[in-house]
Amino acid sequence: MELDKSVNNKPKKSRFKKELRDWSTALVLAVVLSFLIQNYAFAQVKVINISMQNTLVEGQRLFEDKITYHISTPKRGDIVIIDDPTQDRNLVKRVIGLPGETIDIRDGYVFINGVKLEEAYTKGMTYPRVIKMPYTIPAKHIFVMGDNREQSDDSRTFGAVKYDDIEGRVVLRVWPLSEFGSI
Repeated sequence: MELDKSVNNKPKKSRFKKELRDWSTALVLAVVLSFLIQNYAFAQVKVINISMQNTLVEGQRLFEDKITYHISTPKRGDIVIIDDPTQDRNLVKRVIGLPGETIDIRDGYVFINGVKLEEAYTKGMTYPRVIKMPYTIPAKHIFVMGDNREQSDDSRTFGAVKYDDIEGRVVLRVWPLSEFGSI
């Protein structure tokens, strides 16, 4: 009996190498893509302090959108992740004032351009700190505060935040599951 030599069966070792190479390539690609997405598009962050109570509490996990502010500007009420200007960490704060606006704090309340800001989300009274009031927010800056006004280091202490120091916008609470949803 004669064998057909035109059919070339690859040895098992060669097929194994190809399979290993394919899986390795897929794994490396997945790791690189997840790194790029985590650093430049979306991220999950954990709340580690009490400055945003009662809106956010310690231990909750949030989904952060890092793309939006590359194509638009922050809006009053947005909850943002910013680079802490005093330490090497990120902070979660609410946008209170926008570029060109004059912010004043009197009698425990915030005023924007002379009009009292209605803030149902705050905990405690709002008092000025280091920054002299009234304060006009520079161009391409925002004024941020924590919702727990008596326990928050924010723009009242370190001043307005440059757009470049905004890492992203909080869009979802993802943990605990019982509180999953938009903020």
